[in-house]
Amino acid sequence: MQVDFYRHDLKPSAANAIAQVIGTPFLTSGSVGREVEKQIADYFGAKHALLVSNWTSGAIATLLAFDIGPGDEVIVPAMTFIATANVVELLGARPVFVDVDPETLLVSPDMIARAVTPRTKAVIPVHIYGQMLDIAAVRAALHDRPDIAILEDCAHCFEGELAGQKPGAHSSAAIFSFYATKNVTCGEGGAIVTNQSDVYQMLLQTRMHGMSVGAMDRFKTGGYRHWDMERLGVKANLPDLLAALLPPQIATIDERLPQRERIALRYERAFANLPIRMPRSLTNSKHARHLFPIHVPPTLRDEVLALFAERKIGCTVNYRSVPTLSYYRNNYSYEPENFPVSHDWGSGTITLPLYPSLARDAQDHVIDVVRNEVVPKIDSALSAA
Repeated sequence: MQVDFYRHDLKPSAANAIAQVIGTPFLTSGSVGREVEKQIADYFGAKHALLVSNWTSGAIATLLAFDIGPGDEVIVPAMTFIATANVVELLGARPVFVDVDPETLLVSPDMIARAVTPRTKAVIPVHIYGQMLDIAAVRAALHDRPDIAILEDCAHCFEGELAGQKPGAHSSAAIFSFYATKNVTCGEGGAIVTNQSDVYQMLLQTRMHGMSVGAMDRFKTGGYRHWDMERLGVKANLPDLLAALLPPQIATIDERLPQRERIALRYERAFANLPIRMPRSLTNSKHARHLFPIHVPPTLRDEVLALFAERKIGCTVNYRSVPTLSYYRNNYSYEPENFPVSHDWGSGTITLPLYPSLARDAQDHVIDVVRNEVVPKIDSALSAA
């Protein structure tokens, strides 16, 4: 049986929304995008929302709004996707890595606080796999440094909550991804939410080359309006052609979450009491269930990946420890023992298929391969150790 790693839920009828945009004067950031921004701000209870072309460009625009540059330090988890650290490096600042909790794979506020130096200008906590980190606790841990900006990496966590609060409530800004495999998607794209009006005003410029007035606003009075460039920015706006795909997904995201939860719980029950590690879920959170990772002994990971391929099961790795990848290892001389939890998890993690349309018999196939073929390999390896 073929089991795809991921399938999006978009239907061909979604193209109708794109056709409507084609009939308007603005294919890029126009009225459709502004309506979606309002929808996103309302969903998160935030004062402001901005659509961006992708998480990476949006994060760069946000860090530019925070005036991050050479000589600055930004704290990031060692266990995350490379983009979390790369956006810092691209601006000439230094990513300062911290290890993660061995059970949740989230960084702790204390770990962040211990990494602060006089050069620290921001921290990018990650809600990894869909589970929220306690941002209020991070802010409290940084009470001596209220100048440090907090940018929540919510690429996995659109519909997640912690203690009844959504992302963006306690940070300087929160950024989301609408990449092809995300719970809300338009192929490429993302959004930033913030409750800080000064940050929002700067983002309006830094996501559009640093221009003081965007294209739509330059012509809204009927005549041309001159623009200026007051600060450095990037090209990070999302076109209406893609934004048009988002409204129905945002409107139904909470209705679709129980489907993801049901699939994740079936995995958890099937693998309970087996030599398979899974991240622990927090009791006071609503998990977005973006990804379902498991951990096998690192010496077996490639063998297990090959076995899944033979059984026609799509899977991937999310993620290897960032500071031990060649670029960061070579430039900063990091070793595995510097971040032992992240290194161990990153050396043995495998992500299994998880999406609302995953059929029960397809999930049964994945579970059967894990229980009947992967676990015996683990038992054999552990016995030989």
